Amino acid sequence: MNKKLFSAGLALALGAGCALSAQAQVKPEILVKQRQSVMVLQGKYFGPLAGMAQNKIPYNKDQVMLYAAYLDALSRMPWDGFDPSTKDEKNTRALPAVYADPGKFKEAAERLQASVRNLVTVSHTGDEAAVKGAIGDLGKACGNCHDNFRQKQ
Repeated sequence: MNKKLFSAGLALALGAGCALSAQAQVKPEILVKQRQSVMVLQGKYFGPLAGMAQNKIPYNKDQVMLYAAYLDALSRMPWDGFDPSTKDEKNTRALPAVYADPGKFKEAAERLQASVRNLVTVSHTGDEAAVKGAIGDLGKACGNCHDNFRQKQ
């Protein structure tokens, strides 16, 4: 029995090591595509929330809770795609500040994640005004990152 347990543990450890090694070998253009894909999905789910906060579309508590949960997962995904190996890629709108001031960039990412977590929390309260305020705060967190770390079109 101990041999089976040891073998299973060893297999898991080796598999995790291979996964980490594979991540380190991802081509820069793939990292850019991955992070851009996550950002597109964030926009897909934030757009209707912003519309609700601005009273442009009807408020829907269930949709808010679902989209907040999606954004919670998505808000944690793109950051490893801003690897220094991607700074010279051509098909990106990331400004050099992402790489020149990674601490400030990390703070912006953490602010976004905190805003999303807050939205998730208040979305379960049923307090429409609080939810709309949380959506506004999330919009500001998004805008802060776009203003400081993303090229304008």
